Amino acid sequence: MNNNKNWIDQRFPLTKVWNEHLAEYYTPRNFNFWYFFGSLAILVLVMQIVTGIFLTMHFKADEANAFASVEYIMRDVDWGWLIRYMHSTGASAFFIVIYLHMYRALLYGSYKTPRELIWIIGMVLYIVLMAEAFMGYVLPWGQMSYWGAQVIISLFGSVPFIGPDLLIWILGDYVVGDPALNRFFSLHVIALPLILVILVFLHIVALHTVGSNNPDGIEIKKNKDKKGIPKDGIPFHPYYSVKDIVGVVVFLMIFSAVVFFSPTLNGYFLENANFVEANPLKTPDHIAPLWYLTPFYSVLRAIPPMFGSQFPGVMGMFSSLLILLALPWLDRSKVKSIRYRSYPYKIALGIFVVSFIYLGYLGMQPVTPTNVFLARVFTVAYFGFFILMPWFTSIGKTKTEPKRITG
Repeated sequence: MNNNKNWIDQRFPLTKVWNEHLAEYYTPRNFNFWYFFGSLAILVLVMQIVTGIFLTMHFKADEANAFASVEYIMRDVDWGWLIRYMHSTGASAFFIVIYLHMYRALLYGSYKTPRELIWIIGMVLYIVLMAEAFMGYVLPWGQMSYWGAQVIISLFGSVPFIGPDLLIWILGDYVVGDPALNRFFSLHVIALPLILVILVFLHIVALHTVGSNNPDGIEIKKNKDKKGIPKDGIPFHPYYSVKDIVGVVVFLMIFSAVVFFSPTLNGYFLENANFVEANPLKTPDHIAPLWYLTPFYSVLRAIPPMFGSQFPGVMGMFSSLLILLALPWLDRSKVKSIRYRSYPYKIALGIFVVSFIYLGYLGMQPVTPTNVFLARVFTVAYFGFFILMPWFTSIGKTKTEPKRITG
């Protein structure tokens, strides 16, 4: 066994990688519930890739056969219904895990020095994931897939000067059809998953370079023993690798319950209109993307057109995503963790979370004067969190951080 190990180590740094990233990668000993979601995100990514491979074996990426091929998978392929529902439920599960992972970063300041690059890579990963989800949403070629693509892609046509040409370049045609479906299929199954895997790798490498944050926001590398081992750290393996298994088991229990008993989740995970083949001549009563994209869609609808152009709303929608990249430099607080933050930050974070959830809810509702008004209120609250952050993170009384991890 040792001979085989030495033979591999001479040709590939297997033991070195194992020690640096698992057995001798020291992590804070006070990780809590919020630290499950990083490993769960990797689990769901792997699950999406595996189920996606099997779906690709039977899917036909053309306008005439796309919907029928999905029906064939559901009805005639052995266990095809299970693979399809695992993939569709996995898309929503991915975003649930990612949103909770991002919320943990807001709670414990995981984007602050020295983890700015980890946050930036994570946000780029999140934006690519949204593109991946949108393109996958179009592929079944149901009513909502077709009309959702028609609405979202047409927004690019509002870009001044280059909009019409940009729209044709994206679609490969003047309308959503075969060329667009083929392009989205190629991006969804090849290009974007490859980018996601690379970004996940970079995210983990950046994390292991500076070390993991913790609920106290204390840098464990600053307090080491004579051997250079952090006094408040424990090896990731076996302690947290075993602990993560508990999180995986609980997650799979919930995930399986949804897949087997309510895979559409009353239209939130799979919309009823998408079980009807796309019809360019019949518009659905209400067009809206799936729930994980609706907060930003709500921002788009909240901003009124200017001179007959929807471009201000498009800019607002993209700005609501890109402003997340600036978070490490907007936060002026001297402490990281919510445990020691001032009350202004805690209040602002609560308002931000409520505004994000309500924007998501409003994005799924029909356009009415009341809903538009509420969307504008919560859009202001959403952007206000970032614009006012340099102010409310620098006022109020913060608690003194302990010198050692508290537990």
